[in-house]
Amino acid sequence: MATGQRNKDPFRGFKFRIQIDGISKAGFREVSGLDASTDAVDYREGDGDSILKLAGLKKFSNITLKRGITDDQDLWKWRTMVMDGKIKDARKDGQIILLDDEGNEAAEWTFTAGWPTKWTGPTFNATANEVAIDTIEIAHEGLKRVK
Repeated sequence: MATGQRNKDPFRGFKFRIQIDGISKAGFREVSGLDASTDAVDYREGDGDSILKLAGLKKFSNITLKRGITDDQDLWKWRTMVMDGKIKDARKDGQIILLDDEGNEAAEWTFTAGWPTKWTGPTFNATANEVAIDTIEIAHEGLKRVK
């Protein structure tokens, strides 16, 4: 190890916040789908007997947010815009911000032109005592890690 460097502990995945169009939302239980990939396209050049791998289309998975249901209906209203055919108005940018142990911003991912493609309501069970969870999937056109 070089002089002056110290090991840094990795950040924990349980402290985070979501912002959609600059509006902070709290109380999310889980965020998933932060992934980006590029297709590999096979290309045969001339009469050679080997295949070149070229970069194809960029793809981004849907971001999935899960939270306990409260009386806040902002995400449902956002989904309703899409169901009413107002997709252009529904597109929003957002951030997923990972916080360190002291609550400071440690890492941030931004998505662009996101819109809720799917909403899933809770499962009810009279014999259970879990929190009622709803899930929203956000399709988007780009993901960047900015911090």
